[in-house]
Amino acid sequence: MQKNKAFNNAGKLTATLFLITLFLTPFVIVGAGERGVLMHFGKVRNQILGEGIHIIIPVVDTVKKLSVRVQKQEISAEASSKDLQDVFTDVALNWHIIPEEANAIFQQIGDENDVTDRIINPAVEEVLKAVMAKYTAEEIITKRGEVKAGVDDTLTTRLANYHVAVDDISLLHVHFSPAFGEAVEAKQIAEQEAKRAEFIAQKASRQAEARVNLAKGEAEAQKLLGENLTPNLLQRQAIEKWNGKLPLITGIGEPKFLNLSEFVKANDEK
Repeated sequence: MQKNKAFNNAGKLTATLFLITLFLTPFVIVGAGERGVLMHFGKVRNQILGEGIHIIIPVVDTVKKLSVRVQKQEISAEASSKDLQDVFTDVALNWHIIPEEANAIFQQIGDENDVTDRIINPAVEEVLKAVMAKYTAEEIITKRGEVKAGVDDTLTTRLANYHVAVDDISLLHVHFSPAFGEAVEAKQIAEQEAKRAEFIAQKASRQAEARVNLAKGEAEAQKLLGENLTPNLLQRQAIEKWNGKLPLITGIGEPKFLNLSEFVKANDEK
């Protein structure tokens, strides 16, 4: 009798646990920033479960939750420029699964880790190689904004085919081989020295031109002065500068003063 009672108690407990499991199992909660991929006997259905509580059929239906929030992926890739220089780039990519296509991405690719390993990393590397090959090493530095835009557009188009949206991409660090860095530095030094030599040559040319112009001006002034220096002008200048003292004429006998009127008259007659 005790055995029958124990058996009945075990049966009631099993039945109770079954009912509890049956009561809880039909409900699934999809959290914020998630989408639920509904599967019927393991087959992905077109229906996508949004945030909240959903009723499902126990055993028959299962749900795989995928995050549709923005995720960040940092990738380091190596490429070659148009002039065959090695380019090393560190990229930060912000991306998210397109919510309306969560079932397709799970069916074709898998979960978030599969998307990162199988789609995003290879895509970034291939796009960087394709874009960097269009520019020389110098252009990659001077046209960084244009290079970034090319990477952004190409990667956005490519990942859209895999149900992934690109929110933003940043080229964190772009650098080249040490040999190229030394060549760039040498080129910059040479350009600076060439500019300095050009400046010195232009300065010397201007100074020489100034000296020539000064000499021409002095020669012209001397020429004009010679043409205008007549005897009458010289006489007038002598009279203007006379201090009022009569010059002495020395010779045989006593010194005599020069008669000014006779001096002027004699000069006028000339």
